[in-house]
Amino acid sequence: MELRLGSPSILRALETAERLLADQRLVAVMADRLTLSAFALAGPVRPGLVGAATTEDEGLQLVLRTQPDLLIACDGLEAGYGISLLRRVKAELPTTRLLIFLERETREVVQEAMEAHADAVMFRSSMGSGESDFIQALNAVAEGKVYYPEAIRSLAAQCSPRPGLPPLVEELSARELQVAAAVARGLSNKEIGDLYGISPETVKTHVSNASDKLGASDRTQLAVLALLYGLIDPLG
Repeated sequence: MELRLGSPSILRALETAERLLADQRLVAVMADRLTLSAFALAGPVRPGLVGAATTEDEGLQLVLRTQPDLLIACDGLEAGYGISLLRRVKAELPTTRLLIFLERETREVVQEAMEAHADAVMFRSSMGSGESDFIQALNAVAEGKVYYPEAIRSLAAQCSPRPGLPPLVEELSARELQVAAAVARGLSNKEIGDLYGISPETVKTHVSNASDKLGASDRTQLAVLALLYGLIDPLG
């Protein structure tokens, strides 16, 4: 693939990334030192970068020490496993938003990433296109949404429902299922309200009720659990 650094789409992507990361404290944990160095030196990333590492344990220590707003990681690392890092960070600092790039494009890895409650899941192969998953993921996270692009949800469809989950205390209503599906597609409360002709406050109530029934603590867990229980169409 030829990367045209001066193309309009690349320039727009850089400007967008710079805006979205302007007020973010960021830790990056990448697959190898070359990837990490290139990422850390990128103009939009560098101002907010408070730590960078290539191993799971180093990444966790950095996150605990710096308490960033955002962790960006790869699944494969020099030592350890990126998805395991996400699980550990979520347990220690649940407010840190989690973005992960997956090298292996399999349903098993996608399911692992979702079970780690990653806020955004992307394939590394999507990078470099200008209007890439990364920019859309940053935008979604900045707006408090989740980002599971169609390629991710397509694989999720092959591994739902997840066996071994506890039975639901209460079934979700038809509207709650619609709202949960829209959350999984990355829609905001306003966008969901516009879609179904209801107010954002009503959407908020449905999100809260659905989260309570699934035992989800936030929108990411709501989307993940709805998918893992097989309650919603991953492609809908």
